[in-house]
Amino acid sequence: MDIEFYRHYSNALEAAQGPAWRYNEMKPRGFNYSSFILARVYDTYHQMFRDYRWETEAIVTRLGLDASATVLDMGCGTGAFAIHAAPFYDTVHAVDVSKAMLGRARRKARKAGLTNVQFHHGGFLTYEHNAGPVDAVCTSVVLHHLPDFWKLVGLQRLAAMLKPGGRLYLFDVVFSFDIAQYESCFERFIRTMSVQIGPNGQAESQTHLRDEYSTCDWIMEGLLERAGFAIDSTDYRDGFLAAYLCTKKGA
Repeated sequence: MDIEFYRHYSNALEAAQGPAWRYNEMKPRGFNYSSFILARVYDTYHQMFRDYRWETEAIVTRLGLDASATVLDMGCGTGAFAIHAAPFYDTVHAVDVSKAMLGRARRKARKAGLTNVQFHHGGFLTYEHNAGPVDAVCTSVVLHHLPDFWKLVGLQRLAAMLKPGGRLYLFDVVFSFDIAQYESCFERFIRTMSVQIGPNGQAESQTHLRDEYSTCDWIMEGLLERAGFAIDSTDYRDGFLAAYLCTKKGA
């Protein structure tokens, strides 16, 4: 047995995977969007209650960037933001931990004739941005896949990818209701999702509340500030959804 060969092989494998103590963001939490089957039906399912183009144009307006800008979409999924944002910017970097979702996003970009979207496999903790600093980062309904400590690590890494004065748009499930009433609030959330998208909405919302890592409004604001962002505006909706527009400090 070639012990030296296996030692080098083990070291190379560890380097590729990262340190053993790092949170494994590649492991699915909640619904398994690394499944090629779920990736294929994702858009049909989500467009029952979302309008990708309207969402993107609203974010583009809030970011206030010109056509020379470079934007990073962290957790791009099937390209809901990246593909619709591409006509507004010089370059869009689209990043996701799911190869299945990235594959579908690439096919959609090719079909749309887009040449300025660059796709990358990775996430908050593993993506290495080897291009120049970006003007803005957008991330929607993704950060809740990380526990709070790793949320902060991920946000600090995003800040390092931004130019001084760069913008961050963050939208996610964030709890802003009275925690003393969490049981009734959770039941209301599940009912709302069930009305919007049927039985799948009930199952997905229950899985989210049980297995994923949404946090409280005051914690999220603290994480953003400690990561090096000034919070320009907050938009809390129905006790469960939140949007933050931030600027990287040190401009």
